[in-house]
Amino acid sequence: MGYIIEGILRAVELIASLNPEVIDITILSLEVSGVAVLLAALVGIPLGTWITLNEFPMKNALKNVIFTLMGLPPVVAGLVVYLLISRAGPLGTFGVLFTPTAMVIAQFVLVTPIITGLTITATKAVDKTIIDTVISLGANKVNTAIIVLNEARQAIIVAILAGFGRAIAEVGAVMIVGGDIRWSTRVLTTSIVLETRKGDYGMAIALGIILLSVSFIINMIMNMKKGGSSR
Repeated sequence: MGYIIEGILRAVELIASLNPEVIDITILSLEVSGVAVLLAALVGIPLGTWITLNEFPMKNALKNVIFTLMGLPPVVAGLVVYLLISRAGPLGTFGVLFTPTAMVIAQFVLVTPIITGLTITATKAVDKTIIDTVISLGANKVNTAIIVLNEARQAIIVAILAGFGRAIAEVGAVMIVGGDIRWSTRVLTTSIVLETRKGDYGMAIALGIILLSVSFIINMIMNMKKGGSSR
């Protein structure tokens, strides 16, 4: 029990003193996950909206694939990305393996299906009468999509936050493609695993507190948005 108390006390000291390594790990985690989610939103939101508003062959099959990929195991995503960007892979010439860029790609692969799937659900929930009225007034597809997204904006924000929560809490994929290199590709989740294995419980607990705090803030915002959309 003593080592737990000592670990907690050291964790508080590391956070309170703004330990440079803790700050570096936290900033890199937020940057990698933030960029990955931004890119995923730029792809997933338009794609999800387009799928909802258009009829085409194999539409249900495509939706099933997207909803299946929402639960894609992180280690599988990491393996796929690793094979693509490794030196022997088709994208190996870019030399991004074991860099933050590789971690962004891995998280992008994980998060895009989540945002796309939740966008499909959100836009599908928009009252069809609104869509029919907009179309009858002569709105083109782009304007119709914008109006639908505006109606579903609260749920879309929740989708983005859910994607960010998944990204920043991910460990398997970023460890495979990032390599967990100190001062380079070490993020909150991979650092917690490493420090726990090393027996540095103070550092592990400090990073765990930060990760838990980020997750708490995300969930709090999501609940606020859900509450706002239900009124």
